[in-house]
Amino acid sequence: MNVGNGLMLMAGTALFAGILAGCGAQPSTSAGAASGGMTLWNVDSGTAEQVDNETISAWNKAHPNDTIQASYIESNPYLEKLQIAMGSSNRPDIWTNDIWTNWGGGRLKTYINAGDVLNLTPYLKADPSWGNKFLPSIMKSVTFEGKIYGVPHGNIQPVNFFYNKALFKQYHVSPPATWNQLLQDIRIFKSHGVIPIALGGADNWPDLMYFEYLVDRIGGPTVYKSISAGTPNSWSNPVVTQALDRMKQLVNMGAFENGFSSVGSNNGEDAALLYTGKAAMWLMGAWGYGSIEGSDSSFLPKLGWFPFPSVPGGKGNPADVAGNPANFFSISAKSPHKTAAIEYLKQYNLNSTNIKNLINIGYVPPVKGIGSELAHAKNGAYEQFYYNLAVKAPYFQQSWDTALPTVEGNELDTDLGKFMVGQMSVQQFEADMNAHLQK
Repeated sequence: MNVGNGLMLMAGTALFAGILAGCGAQPSTSAGAASGGMTLWNVDSGTAEQVDNETISAWNKAHPNDTIQASYIESNPYLEKLQIAMGSSNRPDIWTNDIWTNWGGGRLKTYINAGDVLNLTPYLKADPSWGNKFLPSIMKSVTFEGKIYGVPHGNIQPVNFFYNKALFKQYHVSPPATWNQLLQDIRIFKSHGVIPIALGGADNWPDLMYFEYLVDRIGGPTVYKSISAGTPNSWSNPVVTQALDRMKQLVNMGAFENGFSSVGSNNGEDAALLYTGKAAMWLMGAWGYGSIEGSDSSFLPKLGWFPFPSVPGGKGNPADVAGNPANFFSISAKSPHKTAAIEYLKQYNLNSTNIKNLINIGYVPPVKGIGSELAHAKNGAYEQFYYNLAVKAPYFQQSWDTALPTVEGNELDTDLGKFMVGQMSVQQFEADMNAHLQK
């Protein structure tokens, strides 16, 4: 999901602080790398950048003749810089995401189609200890026609409901496991003058979280796959209609705060409704925990969480998750340093030291077998919860607005915002999205 300038992409206090510290920063470069070696582009900042540099410094110390020069670029201009670089002789050898570019999906596919991305499949297959290291649900975002074009680094960010445990206890409400139970909880909170669910509708992308979960719960993964394949009129699928109808049901019954379309999420206004006790629930990515911790840590003992409810009669697996599977590193197909770049990603990215350092700053790396390490983390209870969401997910749906081609993904956010405030009917939404359908 397109989260503005990336201000809210955090999983813990350290990560929250690190990203805020990096906002508006000028591009920085890691120390200790000689010129003429590999180049690596990243958008990390603050403590995340520090962890990256520790890993790069370890590589450079062991490989003085093939060092890495890392550049950390502000999110806003990164997409344009990368697009320009890929069309020139100055492309980076290893490159990572900004919030639109390399969470995998349609943005990555654009570069793959242009022949700019190295197919990593033979290298991953040649070393099973590397190829089998990552959570299977994560890798789908960088797999196209059976070929893998990226490996994860950093943090997983599934979407789940957060809730105020004190309000739930006060009104004898239990976290809902089904859609009907969610509707009943909404009615109870409404009857007591409590906002049932906080929604930052001013930024549009929070609407998408309801849409993509409902589409999956009702129809399963095939609906999105048809849309992403560009199948004609696939936005008119009856499952899409049903998902939109359920979203409008929430609006009509007053599930969200009055004027939700004027409440921001990028600026934390929706989170504030939860931690100030005005709202009972909040649907948000894993970074929402860090948002609350950074704004009012005294609320954390009252903070609970639960997965998106199942929909009775739906074809989707209730264990499916939606969100941002991971950040990914890709290698430029025309890099003169392919062998060294592969070795770096294999031996240094997400090795035991890197994983430990990431966990220490509040990240949950997308690798197998770290549950016991997370149990000892500062925010281990929540981190174990959302790690297990990804571990158990048969399907991890990348946020549609980044998984789809750029124009289609942006239009989706815009149209959902219009739909939620009654400026578009179901039929108008589907017709417009069909007009923007891309392969």
